[in-house]
Amino acid sequence: MSDEFESRVLPIDLGQELRNSFLDYAMSVIVSRAIPDVRDGLKPVHRRILYAMYEVGMTPDKPHKKSARVVGDVLAKYHPHGDSAVYDALVRLAQTFSTRYLLVDGHGNFGSVDGDSAAAMRYTEARMSSITMEMLRDINKETVDFGPNYDENENEPLVLPSRFPNLLVNGSSGIAVGMATNIPPHNLTEVIDGVVAMIDNPEITMDELMAIITGPDFPTAGIILGRAGIRNAYRTGRGSVTIRARTEFEEMQGGKTRIVVNEIPYQQNKARLIEKIAELTRDKKIDGITDLRDESDRDGMRIVIELRRDVRPQVVLNNLYKHTGLQSSFGIIMLSLVDGQPKVLNLRDMIYFYLQHQRDVVRRRTQFDLNKAEARAHILEGLRIALDYLDEVIALIRGSQTTEEAREGLINRFGLSHEQAQAILDMRLQRLTGLEREKIENEYNELLELIKRLREILADEQLLLGVIRREILEIRDKFGDARRTEIIASEGDIADEDLIPVQDVAITLTHAGYIKRIPLSAYHTQKRGGRGISMMGTREEDFVEHMFITSSHHHLLFFTNRGRVYSVKGYEVPEYSRQAKGIPIINLLQIEPGEQISTVIPVSTLNAEEVSNQFLFFATRQGVVKKTALADYSNLRKTGLIGINLREEDELISVRLTDGEQDIIMATYKGMSIRFSEKNVRRMGRAATGVKGIQLSAEDKVIGMDVVQNGENVLVVTTRGYGKKTPIIDYRSQTRGGKGIKTLNCTEKNGFIVGLNIVDDEDDLMIITNAGITIRIHVKDISKQGRFTRGVKLINVPEGEEVATVARVIPGDEDEEGAENITDVIEVDDVVEVLEGVELEDAEDMDGSEDMDDAEEADVVEDELEDDGSDEEAEDASEETDNAEDE
Repeated sequence: MSDEFESRVLPIDLGQELRNSFLDYAMSVIVSRAIPDVRDGLKPVHRRILYAMYEVGMTPDKPHKKSARVVGDVLAKYHPHGDSAVYDALVRLAQTFSTRYLLVDGHGNFGSVDGDSAAAMRYTEARMSSITMEMLRDINKETVDFGPNYDENENEPLVLPSRFPNLLVNGSSGIAVGMATNIPPHNLTEVIDGVVAMIDNPEITMDELMAIITGPDFPTAGIILGRAGIRNAYRTGRGSVTIRARTEFEEMQGGKTRIVVNEIPYQQNKARLIEKIAELTRDKKIDGITDLRDESDRDGMRIVIELRRDVRPQVVLNNLYKHTGLQSSFGIIMLSLVDGQPKVLNLRDMIYFYLQHQRDVVRRRTQFDLNKAEARAHILEGLRIALDYLDEVIALIRGSQTTEEAREGLINRFGLSHEQAQAILDMRLQRLTGLEREKIENEYNELLELIKRLREILADEQLLLGVIRREILEIRDKFGDARRTEIIASEGDIADEDLIPVQDVAITLTHAGYIKRIPLSAYHTQKRGGRGISMMGTREEDFVEHMFITSSHHHLLFFTNRGRVYSVKGYEVPEYSRQAKGIPIINLLQIEPGEQISTVIPVSTLNAEEVSNQFLFFATRQGVVKKTALADYSNLRKTGLIGINLREEDELISVRLTDGEQDIIMATYKGMSIRFSEKNVRRMGRAATGVKGIQLSAEDKVIGMDVVQNGENVLVVTTRGYGKKTPIIDYRSQTRGGKGIKTLNCTEKNGFIVGLNIVDDEDDLMIITNAGITIRIHVKDISKQGRFTRGVKLINVPEGEEVATVARVIPGDEDEEGAENITDVIEVDDVVEVLEGVELEDAEDMDGSEDMDDAEEADVVEDELEDDGSDEEAEDASEETDNAEDE
């Protein structure tokens, strides 16, 4: 007995056996569990769930049925594993936050984005969704291969027809042995457009495909930062994208701000995210959060984070991005099964293999339909013969003793096939009527046309692709939707700007801090004295304070009343309609609470070499001026830099772009003005304080500053809508620091000066009131008057309203609709001056020694302002901060 036992023992190498066994296990996990098929984008368990639902008729037009029934059918017939594995897979197909285009229509509790698990399968119900029918369309027409199930008592599809590219559309994730896949979901419309593009052009390049399929589109929306990771993933099959929550700042009473989160990154747990924020706040790792609550409801997500008044909202938000799931990375590994082998594919490969699958599906379906049509035509040919020899056929059948004898008689007499003879025997007597005969002829002719068309499709590859193209476009039109996930540029992602058209735009900023970009076609010229048009729907007590025209690709330098400067591109300002109020400026710039924009200057470039001959000239409310090279601002950060060092209780009111050789004119609220050469103000560093530009009387303040160009007029506008233009020659040049001369006679009727601009008769003027009303008039229509007059009415200003902003517009050519394109220079009171491409004339070299015998003039005061109450040494000390960055 022992000898017999020993003869059955086979010696093996243990290491080799382990390798073979582990390899078998690994391939089983890869092929049968964890990795999706490139053709239908499904793992076996998902495929079995959908097919089991299809078999029992759980279609979208039928009532929901218990999920437990589906799980039971899948376990009994196809998937011999645990019921929890099947139910968890079914649940994920029904979760709106997990699957981009739902394949299961669930009824009941299928979990939440907070991490709540689904109810037990006995409580929930399910059925197929409408788009799932496209996954299984024509599966009964031998379009795909079937194989035996685990006990060989049933057959199951090895792949689904998948009439849309489900692998890209819904994505997939799985961990196998030694490999993993993580394919993000995409927008159905974009993916189908990419498939159609490859049908139209089989040699399409990767760049052309990526212009159509722009990036992942997650069910939870959010924002993708940059395209570099997307490009890497599409080109190599591996990459990483950064997803950020969609947030906005909301103003609260008392000057406080709150951060509102409306969308979170894909696969983030909202409840854990809130817990993490609370933990960081409790541990003082993030400072400034006073309240945190979840206000989400059936209408959408809303996480509210209230902040202290003294913190900068953008700084808090940046810390939340860094330390919480409000910003996360999605690692892309585009691994799928190709002919049963796992392969990492790029975007073009995935579409190519999907198209190959669709060629096979449509070809097999066409062959199935052709076989069926030919079989039916064959039967109809026999019926036609029987009808042509009806009497003889009837006599033959009546003379036969058995059915077999009659069938053989028909076959031998008329040369029919077995099927044709049987069809004649099965024919009902009503088919012998004339109308039925005609129906047979019509059906036969139609079948001949169908057979011809089907044979042409099978013989011509282009016709076959045309069928695929037409049918997949029908799916796109039926189920396609807009993108949910926004893709925005990140630092260093320079390719995005090239996709944005260069155009002239108008940008407005309200007193309450709402900014927007507006098409220039929203404005048209009116006669002076009119009522104007409503420029925007502002909030109560809000009004447009700044407005300027620039290019969508220019840098916008935002100078605040606290002397800081920030920079964004024109296209980064969101575009809205003329009536919309825009977005809060704190959503665009990281300004501090209480900080307001005083001036915006568009510049074409901040390259230090290209702007070496350009300067920024500053003026403050207390009459201090400063000149600094534009090149000193070439390294601006999003967090801002010091633009000018302000004295206590002073604020920045205006900045102008110059060439260093111009005359400057300043005006005060009570009607005084001064003109001097900017050469009298030496170049200072970015963080310097400046020197005195004009000496103010009690309770007076500087309201505007502009650059003088020869041959132009000084235009002033008052709070009550009065204005006038005065020749610039009436304003003689003085030494800076004097009290200046009178520029307008201010009275109760015409009000105090609110705007000063240098204009000529070719310009247009925009006047905006604090009620949001704007009027655009020609400067040539405004009377030219002396310095001591009170002006004429330019706009009707009702009681309780005042003029808030005055803008000078230099028009270009008229477009086809008559609207004026502003292509050159815009000067706006307290807002902006663009001098790009304008060659300025040299200002006169003033020695500052001119006598001041006018009764309205005063003696020149001390030349230099004292920093910290000392002499000129203090100013020199401030210059040592030249080019120092704000800490």
